[in-house]
Amino acid sequence: MSKKNRVRVITAVAAAMAVMLLGMLLWSRSAESDWKEKEDAISVYLWSADLMTDYAPYIQSQLPDMNIEFVVGNNDLDFYRFMMENDAMPDLITNRRFSLYDAKPLNDQLLDLTYTQEVGTIYLAYLENYTNSDGTVNWLPLCAEVDGLIANKKMFEQYDIDLPTDYDSFIAACQAFEEKGIRGFAADFAYDYTCLEILQGLSIPELTSMDGQFWRHQYEDTTSAVNGLDDKIWPGAFQRMEQFIRDTNMQEDDVWLDHGKIEEMFQNGEVAIIRGTGAQVIEYEAVDGIDPLFLPYFGQNGEEWLLTYPAFQVALDRNLESDAWRKEQAFRILDVMLSEEGQNFLAQKKDVIPYSRNVKLELSESLSNLQPYIEKNRLYVRLASNDFFAASKDVVQKMIRGEYGAEQAYAAFDARLKTPKDKTEETVRTFTQGYENIFYQQGGNQAFSVMAGTLRKHYGSDVLLAPSYCFTGAVFEADYTEEMLENMIMPNALEAWQREMTGNELKQFIRILVEGEDGCFKPFNCCSLPTVSGITIEVEEKDGSYQLLGVLEDGKEIREDKLYGVTCLDKACYLEPIANILFPQEGLAGFRKEERLVRKEWSSFCRDDGELSKPECYMILHDQSLEKGKGDYTE
Repeated sequence: MSKKNRVRVITAVAAAMAVMLLGMLLWSRSAESDWKEKEDAISVYLWSADLMTDYAPYIQSQLPDMNIEFVVGNNDLDFYRFMMENDAMPDLITNRRFSLYDAKPLNDQLLDLTYTQEVGTIYLAYLENYTNSDGTVNWLPLCAEVDGLIANKKMFEQYDIDLPTDYDSFIAACQAFEEKGIRGFAADFAYDYTCLEILQGLSIPELTSMDGQFWRHQYEDTTSAVNGLDDKIWPGAFQRMEQFIRDTNMQEDDVWLDHGKIEEMFQNGEVAIIRGTGAQVIEYEAVDGIDPLFLPYFGQNGEEWLLTYPAFQVALDRNLESDAWRKEQAFRILDVMLSEEGQNFLAQKKDVIPYSRNVKLELSESLSNLQPYIEKNRLYVRLASNDFFAASKDVVQKMIRGEYGAEQAYAAFDARLKTPKDKTEETVRTFTQGYENIFYQQGGNQAFSVMAGTLRKHYGSDVLLAPSYCFTGAVFEADYTEEMLENMIMPNALEAWQREMTGNELKQFIRILVEGEDGCFKPFNCCSLPTVSGITIEVEEKDGSYQLLGVLEDGKEIREDKLYGVTCLDKACYLEPIANILFPQEGLAGFRKEERLVRKEWSSFCRDDGELSKPECYMILHDQSLEKGKGDYTE
């Protein structure tokens, strides 16, 4: 070997050893630095990726001095029970699907809010649905989305049919449309939430009566011996559901109607009235041929009510009691969420109504007809336990198919609620090495890096790119069920997209992920920066914005003409704007989409004992807003 070649080999080996040593140093930290990082960051778990793209930046903008770690969790309280069991509860939790029945196992780990000023802002009529049997309160609801009926006024005008004002005129309108060959009413009964909401929506007057409230308190209290249906309120609810199915001429195939099909039917004038939300009314206002009018659920006893469900419920970790500073910071975040401005921010995209005394939310013109129901307190908070969702779908669908009459439906629903739940869950994977969910300036997020690296190798790519909302937290040294494996991945239809990119295209793609672009997600704090694998990115923070300084491969800037196989993790609606900017001729069509959702691919890989990758040093962040050396593993 020539002297020149020996020098090249020695240089290459030295460079490789230096990169490896740097990685080892970056991922080795003292217990003291671990504790300091955990002390400084306040963790907030959001129930939806959509909240990460708009709501989280708003919260951070109101508290610019705080280091807030926003994570997209799962809309399932079992997810937080698993985190609790692994001593990793977030400081603040938000959840959409909620009942005291499901929340009971978490109570001992949640802060008691009973005597706080925040509880005092919630109307008592709604707060009683969040009060435990011992009188304590752990959860607070954040404003309400409304659920009811949406009528296309243009169709009523076109066919000279009167808009409904009560149950009888609603059925008369449905029958009038049927005579003209048009569906009067249809709904997306393929989903559990539609089955649950219509079943309850038709019986709100009875469910809010004294007997109804008494039963609900019994059901929500898991220490009670009565956890099934009562024999006063619920038999009538199934009779009303059976009558409604007959009156609206539902067909067996209605159980397969999903949101896409209902939307298509409504836009094409094939149905005059559908079940929907206030947010959908806003969407339909922009559709030609539709003049949407939101209507309440018409009780068969003549009363009219709105079914509501919170934008989310929020709770705080009890461990905050032991740290006055962290508790103060957490309550600052809670107060921004509960503030009039904070709730009006949510109302910009969805017409919502307040549960709070000190909040005024302006309804859009299309929902202004709902004001009398708000003033009369004709608002019902849906009962949304996991058991109720599952039983509602099973029983209501069988009623629509004609398999159950009202009595059979009542008996089946009651039996299902009373059937003891099998608490034994099969362990399908045990991780013997844990990785924490903490962001460091020099290195990135260890847990996210492990998952990104594992998926990169699984998909056979040179590089993997993942926005911050793709992964839901730490990798625990624990036993995992299949459900909890899936819950490690963001739940909102996260997909894997692949294509080849030149080094220059890859750099431009990463630039958009780091710096943002019109119509694209823009990182708003260090924890919202993307996770990458197979490369290292160098980023600088300045005045709250981020700039990409470089993209490194093996310690050197990537070649702009080199081809890379790239996997991008994202929802289609978030990836499409980036694809249109970088690849205007092809757009998203230039990417090959993996057949299965990422969470299914991940759980299958782990269940089959696939080997997890080691964490990479994928991030070097020069952040002038942080103290010198803070988060630097090498010190």
